[in-house]
Amino acid sequence: MRIRVLGSAAGGGFPQWNCGCPNCRGVRAGTIRARPRSQDSVAVSADGNRWLLLNVSPEIRSQIEAFPALHPRGPRHSPIGALALTSGDLDRCLGLFSLREAHPLAIYATERVRGGLADGNVLFRTLQRFPGQVRWRSLKPGGEEPVLDTDGEPLGLWIEAVPVPGNVPLHLETLMPPDPEDTVGLRVRDAAGRRLAYFSSVARLDGPTRQAMADAECLFFDGTFWAGDELPALGLGTRRAEDMGHLPVGGEEGSLIALSGLGVPRRIYTHLNNTNPLLREDSPERAAVLAAGWEVAEDGMEGEL
Repeated sequence: MRIRVLGSAAGGGFPQWNCGCPNCRGVRAGTIRARPRSQDSVAVSADGNRWLLLNVSPEIRSQIEAFPALHPRGPRHSPIGALALTSGDLDRCLGLFSLREAHPLAIYATERVRGGLADGNVLFRTLQRFPGQVRWRSLKPGGEEPVLDTDGEPLGLWIEAVPVPGNVPLHLETLMPPDPEDTVGLRVRDAAGRRLAYFSSVARLDGPTRQAMADAECLFFDGTFWAGDELPALGLGTRRAEDMGHLPVGGEEGSLIALSGLGVPRRIYTHLNNTNPLLREDSPERAAVLAAGWEVAEDGMEGEL
């Protein structure tokens, strides 16, 4: 299984367009050791030819251009065989509307995510320009599904959705109550049994979430915030990380300590908010996660299982 990190930042990217926090100012000025990042998405392939995208960020066009394996190989072609969504948050799915140029798409999502994105959304008409432009394939927690392209051809991968503690997307908070399928983690397996776990948004750790990650060879986990009070401490809002559906990395209750006994060979923090000190390559927080055997995702990172 081949893996490519297309983007590794939380919503807004890094630097964020309207943010003057120390990290954003520093990376713009070149005064801190940090690299810009686009919004979180990962590409997975069993053969290096056809790819499954995990989430479709607003920067999908530039992410495709930065990765030759996703370039078209004909007048109208794409190596992207299917896409899978972990939630209906805009930074997870807004890139779909950049893929509207009369190309069929196979989209895996829970029914809850599909409904929140497509039902009553006039913008979604841009993805309904011809019959079959979008083939929805329902992710039903508790079962594994083969990943198929729009023609029903297998990609050599299997996918499973795992409901995780999370929030209703911000734009739907007043329209619908919370549901277990609002946010899911994804388990992706190849024919040899190698498994990737992609849990980029987790509000808290429960038993099923821990169990779902335990047998993976590689784990991408929610690294959005280092501290629960990260935004209030910088004067950037009043909401804590947990209120926004993200378990902090640091602290006594954070994921770095809580997952210290997890026996996954490769563990990577992703979906990094622009305020997170993990973005700074020489920060003590970065040193702490590296010492604990974790990595910090960055755009263009690749790996094989």
